[in-house]
Amino acid sequence: MEIITDISTLRARLQCESEIAFVPTMGGLHEGHLSLVQRAQQEADCVVASIFVNRLQFAPTEDFAQYPRTLEDDCKLLQKQGVNVVFAPDDKDIYSVQQDFLIEPSPLANTLEGEFRPDFFRGVMTVILKLFNIVQPQVAVFGKKDYQQMQLVREMVRQMNLPLKVIACETTRAPDGLALSSRNRYLSNEERIEAARLFRVLSEIKRAAESGNGDFRRLCKDARENLTGHQWQVDYIGLHQRDTLAPAGVGDLDLVALAAARLGKTRLIDSLEISVKH
Repeated sequence: MEIITDISTLRARLQCESEIAFVPTMGGLHEGHLSLVQRAQQEADCVVASIFVNRLQFAPTEDFAQYPRTLEDDCKLLQKQGVNVVFAPDDKDIYSVQQDFLIEPSPLANTLEGEFRPDFFRGVMTVILKLFNIVQPQVAVFGKKDYQQMQLVREMVRQMNLPLKVIACETTRAPDGLALSSRNRYLSNEERIEAARLFRVLSEIKRAAESGNGDFRRLCKDARENLTGHQWQVDYIGLHQRDTLAPAGVGDLDLVALAAARLGKTRLIDSLEISVKH
């Protein structure tokens, strides 16, 4: 496995590759990231994983300085997994000059995560487009936990006519259902036990909706009350159409439950796809 930190060296290394599968990450790797790598390995002989904590997507009050930076351990995991190239640039490599050109996402970016984290997706889409341009993959792999981000990446690829396929992978979970996340390490022992409640309330929404309960508003209200009754601060929890992420309505069949909430100082997000029968 090669670890490359500058753009010109990476481009020279990848010039001879006929097909590249790309897994962008911010580090702090766990089994969820490795599942994305495994999926990428099914798509191409050359797999590139990037490790870069993107300052553009953090608000001044967020955890940019505290975000896990574990490059040595991350590289050991990726080497064991059989990744071909790790791209681990510094901030000055990605933003060598002031980044005045920014990607303005679709209006979808102003809802859900975008409502509570203004400019978040502008920073995310800008760095993803830069990484796509640097790596020039034919395949890019993302996880469904960040469902809104995944849909925005798909739409950017479509509208920008980028010659690559975006693959979505199922969320990797702990035995109690908690979605694996680099931020889970912020949780105290007690909070870690409680954190599994987020998956449980989404699972209850899924069970009820797939059993024929069409009162989506009530299902989400009950889920919110369950969380707030156990000291969670809920940003949002709702049922949405999978493709557009518009609020789900009567007759919609392919849905996704989306939630974001704080437990102590840790903000957790999760998603769960739901298939409703007529």
